[in-house]
Amino acid sequence: MVNMKIAFFDTKQYDENFFNNANKKYGFKLKYFKPHLSEDTVALSKGYDVVCVFVNDDINKNVINKLKENGVKLIALRCAGYNNVDLEAAKGKIKVVRVPSYSPYAVAEHTVALIMTLNRKIHKSYLRVREGNFTLNGLMGFDMHKKTAGIIGTGKIAKIVIKILNGFGMDVLAYDKYPDKKAEKELGFRYVTLKELYCKSDIISLHCPLTTETKYIINEESISNMKDGVMIINTGRGKLIDTKSIIKGLKTKKISAAGLDVYEEEDEYFFEDMSGEIITDDLLARLLTFNNVIVTSHQAFFTKEALYNITETTLGNIDSFFKGKIIENEIEYE
Repeated sequence: MVNMKIAFFDTKQYDENFFNNANKKYGFKLKYFKPHLSEDTVALSKGYDVVCVFVNDDINKNVINKLKENGVKLIALRCAGYNNVDLEAAKGKIKVVRVPSYSPYAVAEHTVALIMTLNRKIHKSYLRVREGNFTLNGLMGFDMHKKTAGIIGTGKIAKIVIKILNGFGMDVLAYDKYPDKKAEKELGFRYVTLKELYCKSDIISLHCPLTTETKYIINEESISNMKDGVMIINTGRGKLIDTKSIIKGLKTKKISAAGLDVYEEEDEYFFEDMSGEIITDDLLARLLTFNNVIVTSHQAFFTKEALYNITETTLGNIDSFFKGKIIENEIEYE
């Protein structure tokens, strides 16, 4: 087991710190590469048994074929999402594992932090006071008590968001293709159609997986059905929102605020220091001009507890694979 070699891609210092600490009980040989895994960098995988990748690595058919050629036996995702992996191409060639959950509290709490910051204009107040401006003009928010929140997708993260919003005394509506009637009764929310959710919600938060059905679930048509002045929050997947449509909604003031922890074309920017560069993505650049939009760089998962769980599960997946155990977190093409 000690001789097993793992190549990590798209790594930061915090990845190294957590994985080096967790690896003390496994003794794997770890090598960290800063670039994303792609067709341009896949040659770096030669001589390694495992590649460990993150959300913005591009594991397409050509990359998978090259990984197989280089002797890689396992693709270990240190994240829950796997839309960046061609599972069909991997079938029968290389096994793929992931971290299905790490800390639903981390993402849920970040979701509510975005809501509260946008509502009470904390980001604007912080900058204003630092410049000696103590006026309140333009900082008025609203009581969340008795307002309506619409939650799309009711998995683990969403259920925690619902519990928190219940604490504010909000009415919670939800939509899910596969309703959890037990949770509906226990948590006191109500399942409705998407159209009713759009029409009645003051705040809409996205927590559904990205599928062919949910891609661009927030679009020009759905926005037109929403209440005037709706707030939209996305800590799920970037392509749940059609960015052009949300920009239009912000310009017309149909949307009063947006909190986005993900963006549909985030690969080139998120997790990187681009402060010395010009943002050439026109849609992202436009989003950043709105003072009622907060964009965070896929930060929702980023807590000590989440990183600990990610490292433990990832290395546990790898250990199980090489010991021939059943891998609970394997992903297979269906």
